[in-house]
Amino acid sequence: MTAIFRRVPKSGVAIGSAIGVALLAGTLSGCAKSKGELVVDDSVGVTALRDPCPRVAIPEYAGDVTLFSDPKRTDSGALDVTASITNLRSTCDQGQGGDKLYTVATFDVLARRSDTRGARHVELPYFSTVMRGGNVVIAKRVGTVSIDFADGQDRATGHAKAASYVDRAQATLPEEIRNRLSRKRRAGDADAAIDPLAQPDVRAAIARATFELLVGFQLTDQQLTFNATR
Repeated sequence: MTAIFRRVPKSGVAIGSAIGVALLAGTLSGCAKSKGELVVDDSVGVTALRDPCPRVAIPEYAGDVTLFSDPKRTDSGALDVTASITNLRSTCDQGQGGDKLYTVATFDVLARRSDTRGARHVELPYFSTVMRGGNVVIAKRVGTVSIDFADGQDRATGHAKAASYVDRAQATLPEEIRNRLSRKRRAGDADAAIDPLAQPDVRAAIARATFELLVGFQLTDQQLTFNATR
């Protein structure tokens, strides 16, 4: 499976994710029609494919970083280096049937500097975090991406990757929940008009089985504030 990224809203810190309708919609959307854990068909409210692999995303405010020549200034005259994460993609081995779902995310970092004199090497820290249910941190790792500017060059690109393991069993919906979602409902049934996705226990089960691999710059408090207020 190959997926492209989305950005998720900030929630408290720069590794949060929204739960609710967006979570359910994302959970029940697949990357390919021929793969996935569950197809809900001829039921109320949804026809979709659930993919157990973690969704890959960049949290809001964590996809950009700005370095200043003077730490006490944040005006344009003190801009030193700016960088953005782009081309975030992921692969997942969900079809191999092992106990673990192994996901690898790759991405580019596009950087620009103000002073083009001389060659320059810059290292930018980034994090990769595995979230469960949108609000529980399972694991977090920090790495660095290298940027090398040639003499006279104002732009450069770096490349990096992140990986995660998720237990397949934890990312799989319980059989009872799958049965409730996939059971055909016909006119006249007592629960014909009830969308199973509106039931709290179903929503909670989907949240528990939903994992995300979030990637972003490891920002200082000052850098995060700058991103959130600019």
